Amino acid sequence: METESEPYVPLTSLRQLHQVMAEMNTARSLADTLQIVADGAVTALGYEMACVNLVRPDGDLVVAAFSGNPAAEALIMGRVGARESWERRLRMGELWGDLVFIPHHEGWVLDEDDVPQWYTEGPAPRFEGEWHPGDRLFAPMYSPGVQGGARGELIGVISVDRPHGGRRPGAWGREALQMYAFQAAIALSNAHLRANMQRALVRLERDQQALRASEESFRQAFEYAPSGMAIAEMDGDHHQGRILRANDALCRLLGRPAAAMRRYSFADLVHPEDVTTLRRTSPEGGRGELRLARRDGTYVWVSLRNSVVADAADGPRFLLTHVEDIEERKRRELQLAHRASHDSLTGLPNSAELRARLAARLCRRPAQEAGGFDSLDAAYGHPGDADAGHGFDFGPGAEAYDAFDHHVHTVAPEGGHDDGAKGLAVLFCDLDGFKSINDRFGHNAGDAVLIEVARRLSNGVRDGDTVARLGGDEFVILADGLGRADAQDLAGRLRGEIIQPIRAEGRAVRVGASFGIGWAHCGMTADEVLKSADERMYVEKRSRPKQHRRAG
Repeated sequence: METESEPYVPLTSLRQLHQVMAEMNTARSLADTLQIVADGAVTALGYEMACVNLVRPDGDLVVAAFSGNPAAEALIMGRVGARESWERRLRMGELWGDLVFIPHHEGWVLDEDDVPQWYTEGPAPRFEGEWHPGDRLFAPMYSPGVQGGARGELIGVISVDRPHGGRRPGAWGREALQMYAFQAAIALSNAHLRANMQRALVRLERDQQALRASEESFRQAFEYAPSGMAIAEMDGDHHQGRILRANDALCRLLGRPAAAMRRYSFADLVHPEDVTTLRRTSPEGGRGELRLARRDGTYVWVSLRNSVVADAADGPRFLLTHVEDIEERKRRELQLAHRASHDSLTGLPNSAELRARLAARLCRRPAQEAGGFDSLDAAYGHPGDADAGHGFDFGPGAEAYDAFDHHVHTVAPEGGHDDGAKGLAVLFCDLDGFKSINDRFGHNAGDAVLIEVARRLSNGVRDGDTVARLGGDEFVILADGLGRADAQDLAGRLRGEIIQPIRAEGRAVRVGASFGIGWAHCGMTADEVLKSADERMYVEKRSRPKQHRRAG
């Protein structure tokens, strides 16, 4: 820009300045804006060289753009000056408005600081106002402040050197450089905002892509998981609500299409006996084993494992439930439990199961003699006592009283005659002549006899009665709700079934049976009841002639 005649400014210079400012505000990137600022100081303001020093996040200033001298640009581009050094320069110079001028005869004190510089030595000025190569002129750039308030933070400094004409800028040149720095600061602030916005948009897009990839991974993992999975609403009690989505494995397991699954909650599908288990399954990492209904009306054993799908804004909203088919394991467990409680030869309940069923009907002391809840521990023993198996296994706390409240008190018929009273009859059966079959025909024949006797006893009793093998050739029948005549009639009918010929090892054999009838009532232990029936059986056996004990 011309400096010889300050009042006269060529129109072309103004047009150049206006064009540069327009380009600063339309640049596509921060780097482009910085270079336009440097180039504009040369082309529009009339300096041979210009440098833009930009404040970094750590506060130091880096040479971010240079124009006018390729050699000087290669020397200092990208170099960093400490913030303290820059602040010292801006404090010590002559203030030309917002500009800072440090003449060559004062700048020697700055020779040792770390601010990048390119000036060279030269002869002393020949006339007043002549520019010296050691002169320094800085135009600080501040971020736009609050309207009507103080200027903002320092964002950079424009350094210029060697104005055209070789003279220090006059009033117009100073005003133009100051105005240029102000507009450059606005352009750089806007470029910063655009760059930050672009980075934010890139991060957002990257996050969205990662989210979409994560959602797709979850969808594939959910849909193609080998075991069942479901997403369900959480109801007000933080339990499983309506099923929102079920994967293919769960639909196949329950025989229900995905559209139909959305009409149900797990509470609608669970076996009635397992509703409590479902309710007790915690939504956060909870596990439970229960039965779910298939479409054909059958039930399948499953293991449920929950986890919460949280919403950052509104808190937990959904439950992700993993459903594993454990039907085969449950079947094996039931088989093992059956083997533990049943005789392996006949399939009847064994001695331990017999005692457990009998003990479940007996309390340790008649209810009318137990002095209310306060005397329960004394009357029935503390839960976990060594002989607790002979009475109720109450378990901890109030469940003991609940079990007692629902106990049906067992009372035996009184006297030796039939007075119409009903009770729990215990028929102790001992086979007559069984040992001779084992001795004569071998144990395979003996086993065949035991199996057939077990079948005949089971067919001869009512549904709900228990036929158990106590051991060897001894069997016990528990028949509830019988009077004395009923029990004797039952024993007679069963004896009549047993003495019929039995096919064993290709031959017909016969065994007899002796029955002793005992009566269970509360106040007795299971062993006491069995011992009473056993003693009556031996009385009955001794009272019959030997030839009548078996038929062949």
